[in-house]
Amino acid sequence: MSKIIGFNNAIFWTDDTGILYCEFNNDDPNFKLELNNVELYIKAITTLCDGNAMPFLIDLKGTRGTFSVSAAKMLAQNPEIIKLRISESYVVNNLGMKLLLSFYKRLYDHVTPFAIFNDVALAKKYALETKNNVHKTSELQYQY
Repeated sequence: MSKIIGFNNAIFWTDDTGILYCEFNNDDPNFKLELNNVELYIKAITTLCDGNAMPFLIDLKGTRGTFSVSAAKMLAQNPEIIKLRISESYVVNNLGMKLLLSFYKRLYDHVTPFAIFNDVALAKKYALETKNNVHKTSELQYQY
């Protein structure tokens, strides 16, 4: 069953695949993601995940801009999100966003597995593979 939470420039949802989808839309290159929005996004994510760890598929094709340092740190280091995030697959359509993501991951979150794609289907495949790998690892741990 799908669950959806929407904002002015973001939509978060889950479906029967066990993936948390995030889609951002903003065409203002001067936009900066700030702490107050991140707090709302974290609340949406924790609500949708409902305690279940999931891979995150983050579609940034329709967005431009950057983020504040405090917002980046909160996204990367929030304990609630860390427990829920299996992996991150990003979908981008320009080099600037790809560089921004690489910078963010290198500085703020070098632990969470991630990949950057230009195609949603490939990003979904990666998300499902990481989810399946986590579940296989958990099953093996219980066998010993």
